[in-house]
Amino acid sequence: MDFNKAKKIYLIGIKGVGMTMLAQYLAAQGAEISGSDGPEVFMTDQVLADCGIKVIERFDAANIPKDADLIIYSTAYNAQTNAEVAAALAGKIKTLTYAQALGEVFNQKYGIAVVGSHGKTTTTAWLGYVMNLAGLEPSVMAGALVPQFNGCSLSGDSDYLVVEADEYQNKLANYQPKAVLLNNIDYDHPDFFPAPDDYRNVFIEFIKKIPVKGFLVANYDDAIIRKIAAVNCRGKVITYAINQAADYVAYGIKSDKQRQYFKVKLGVGEEEPPPTPLLKGGLGGLELGDFSIQLSGRHNVSNALAVIAAGVELGIELFNIRKHLEEFTGTARRLQALGEFRGAVVIDDYAHHPTEIKATLSAVRQKYGRRRLVAAFHPHTFSRTKALFNGFVKSFGLADELIILDIYGSAREKQGGVSSRELVEAIGGQAKYIPTLKECEKYLRENVQRDDVIVLMGAGDIFRVGENLVKK
Repeated sequence: MDFNKAKKIYLIGIKGVGMTMLAQYLAAQGAEISGSDGPEVFMTDQVLADCGIKVIERFDAANIPKDADLIIYSTAYNAQTNAEVAAALAGKIKTLTYAQALGEVFNQKYGIAVVGSHGKTTTTAWLGYVMNLAGLEPSVMAGALVPQFNGCSLSGDSDYLVVEADEYQNKLANYQPKAVLLNNIDYDHPDFFPAPDDYRNVFIEFIKKIPVKGFLVANYDDAIIRKIAAVNCRGKVITYAINQAADYVAYGIKSDKQRQYFKVKLGVGEEEPPPTPLLKGGLGGLELGDFSIQLSGRHNVSNALAVIAAGVELGIELFNIRKHLEEFTGTARRLQALGEFRGAVVIDDYAHHPTEIKATLSAVRQKYGRRRLVAAFHPHTFSRTKALFNGFVKSFGLADELIILDIYGSAREKQGGVSSRELVEAIGGQAKYIPTLKECEKYLRENVQRDDVIVLMGAGDIFRVGENLVKK
């Protein structure tokens, strides 16, 4: 459908971060946007308010404007669980899922999709930020609040659209990308993908859709991506890695409490260097020189490499890539320092997979050294906790003290089959079971010491503990 003809759009489940980024983008394009959700306070509430978007905090079929041109609904709901979705699907107004709607918008642009198991949000926002400051005027949709965007999205005047594309429920089937950044493939969402091969195949089918004149930016530190990228992509394949052969290689990584520093080379080792006519301002030869970033952790050096490689391919001068890469300050819920509580630093992070937990704790150790690290983890979904149980058991080694809350279940999955208490027993040692957010906050208030570093992790609402702790 032509979204230019949809002047009045209603979104069911509008407070979800993906729905909010789409709502903000559509509002900036001139559409009249309204929507509904529950009464709970979401971190997206302020974004919607700042955009002047009306939100009804209850679900009722009567909420849907009779003169709406389009209804978009979150697949967190269906006709059996939500009266508005039932009415929309039974009515005459055009109705799309969130993924279908995002696909319609994306496919009408020069769509650049950022995909993978981890790092999508940061890489999407970072690339969009660099492109915007370099004058490419992209539109961008990232799955978190981006302070430098004043929301979750940017609406630019060019044909470029950079989107965080989620693989869950095979939403990727809705998108026809011109370019793809593929960060990693690490089995997840076991409630939808029965086995690792099912999960991997979604990414294979996606990169097969890249056109001959398109390009794939591929993380060659990932063993699966090294196997599948070149043989499945018809377009140009641009690779990156840390300390091993690829088109773009980061090496000499150093850090202090404020920044990470690293050097980048082109085409080191077995790979031939790519054509580089666009590297104006470069240092000549294979050396691209020194870079620095404000984000902690080795995983963010990898994310930065993806942005550098994509930026060069899009024709951005190296001087501008270097400058704007360094200016980027990150996104909400990704190693986000919320403030202090009695001299202890409080950090919130979205980590909900064993690989992400290890990366987060490693980044915190990198920045805060030997300070006592207190981690509180809110497991997200029973299916993930059960399928990746052994990985979770091994992922908290860098924490001095560990709190595990009750599992934050999904309405879409069968509850049970595993418990947080079982996880605590398997971890042993420093782990303790504290079931609720309220009890977790109480424990931290009573036990945190000055100079501690508190890291709150999970895809649910554990961030509320941190918000309460740092309130004056």
